[in-house]
Amino acid sequence: MVAESTVEELLKRPLYVYDLPQELLSTLTTKSGDQPISVVDYSEPISEDTEAAVSDHAIASATGCALCKVSFLNVQEQRGHVRSDQHRYNLKVQLRGGTTLDETQFAKAIGELDASISGSESSEGEDEEDDSQLTALLKKQARITQAAEEEDEPSKKAGSGKHPLLWFSSSLLPSNTSLGVYRALFSAIEQDEPKHLVDSIRKKQLAPIIPQRPNGNNQQKPTSSSPHVFMCMIGGGHFAAMLVSLAPEIHRRQGGIEDRQARVIAHKSFHRYTTRRKQGGSQSANDSAKGAAHSAGSSLRRYNEAMLEKEVRELLIDWKQMIDEADFLFVRATGSTNRKILFSQHEGQVLRQNDPRLRGFPFSTRRATQGELMRCFKELTRVKVSQIDETALAAADAKQREETSKPSTPRPQPQKPKISKEDEEAMLHTIQIQALIRRSKIPALMSYLSKNSIPPSFTFRPTDSQQNFRCPTPLHFAANLNSPSMVSALLTKAEADPTTANGEGRTPFELAGDRATRDAFRVARHELGESKWNWDVTNVPSPISRDDANSRAERERKTAEEEETGRRKAEMDRLKKEEAAKVAQQNTRRPAGRTLGAIEKTAQEKREDEMRGMTPEMRMRLERERRARAAEERFRRMQGN
Repeated sequence: MVAESTVEELLKRPLYVYDLPQELLSTLTTKSGDQPISVVDYSEPISEDTEAAVSDHAIASATGCALCKVSFLNVQEQRGHVRSDQHRYNLKVQLRGGTTLDETQFAKAIGELDASISGSESSEGEDEEDDSQLTALLKKQARITQAAEEEDEPSKKAGSGKHPLLWFSSSLLPSNTSLGVYRALFSAIEQDEPKHLVDSIRKKQLAPIIPQRPNGNNQQKPTSSSPHVFMCMIGGGHFAAMLVSLAPEIHRRQGGIEDRQARVIAHKSFHRYTTRRKQGGSQSANDSAKGAAHSAGSSLRRYNEAMLEKEVRELLIDWKQMIDEADFLFVRATGSTNRKILFSQHEGQVLRQNDPRLRGFPFSTRRATQGELMRCFKELTRVKVSQIDETALAAADAKQREETSKPSTPRPQPQKPKISKEDEEAMLHTIQIQALIRRSKIPALMSYLSKNSIPPSFTFRPTDSQQNFRCPTPLHFAANLNSPSMVSALLTKAEADPTTANGEGRTPFELAGDRATRDAFRVARHELGESKWNWDVTNVPSPISRDDANSRAERERKTAEEEETGRRKAEMDRLKKEEAAKVAQQNTRRPAGRTLGAIEKTAQEKREDEMRGMTPEMRMRLERERRARAAEERFRRMQGN
């Protein structure tokens, strides 16, 4: 029996594929076969400071879309998929009695149409459906369906694709716990030899990098030649690219705590107006379908498409050496126009379709931004932790095979059970309460609970949904959203029960993802007293007063400010020393007796001297002030004439 402390020690931090604990590596074994696994995310991000503002781990259990034959790791990905073009298109096809398309078939189908049906790359409120393109794609689906029916049965099964995750087990972990690594992190040769996958993981381990400090301590300094990956997204006029080192970078926080962070070697993102707003599709696709338009907007979009292609290719050429040295190339480019920018033959071509390092993202992605690329890097390199019941899984598999072997007979569709009035009212309360908690409307929530006589530990409906299974009460929901003020209000004002466990057996405190939220529980324990609840069941640590929590946060804030001030001062001293050295070097080169006859500096040289040592923001501000003064002077001269 494996000690629980050992399991908690291994899983309390994120498991990074390229820096796994040695005791885990020595006991790692391959699990045979792809299996549906419920993924539980125990970890925090590689870097808490660079975590995206979007809550990527609100619900950490397996979800899927039977219509599109895809699976997801959390509800946020599933929600994004429901709004995607593929899902909306398959819904329409199903209503017409047609054949739905998986992700690969759908990407191929829309290739000639060039851009998304709904304009999902545009901003919110601008994703209306382009009926003309949808009609064209539905017509094209009829031809694809006819061609697919001519294929034999084995080819259809082969088209379903492999599971994106490879699963491993360890003797240090319970038998129902598995570790998943994305298949895309292995080469084709490594995937063909399943027995050697563990050896491949061991060879991928990299020593962490300790960055060099400004004070000159002799530490290992990372270079761009270290193992790294190239990541790129393009769509809807948005482009983002990044080179990320695979070796984690260690930063020491106050108290000697080590924090592993991803090191970005280079990144670039920009946007060009190329998509026809509220109509969907790019200008080039519209020109191909309806002929060239002659409006000012169409001309601007054509120009921006050309500039986007030029800027992307210039950037790839600048990064060519680092891209050629990258271990993998993760690229998302939907539509023929975007793929043409990256992969068509041109002078200085960098990316090629037949590159064995080329990969797609094996999960749903959002708009092309630097933050989205960092989120995808964390998702790709983080080991997934899964817990399943092997006995229940085998029984379900046997039942499914038994049903498949039976001759199919048409059966009438069972009628959905009617929802009772009480359940309907509870579902309405669930929607209202969750909306108020998301928006941190504490007074409104307290008033809503009081007016409707709703208990503070109200159970959300329906109880079988993924979100309500993990967060069945308002306190669970607030803790999962990392809202310390809402947690404090529910505990102290509404007197919500912190001992209630969710479907996974976890209390609200165990869902808190940051220290501020965890401190809210500890402060509430101090204010409510030990006799109010059985705090040992809640797993809330020892109580602390509100003043202690605030003073600790203030000390940490001041310490961070002092460190930043010291860093800025060290940087300014370095710049001053460099400037003094340059002046001294110029004085030594200047011949004696030439002071009176020295050449006066030009205006450009004077401006450069003024801006030397300034930050880019200070330079931009100075340049704007200089232009404003020049404009005022011209205006004054015009009035004088």
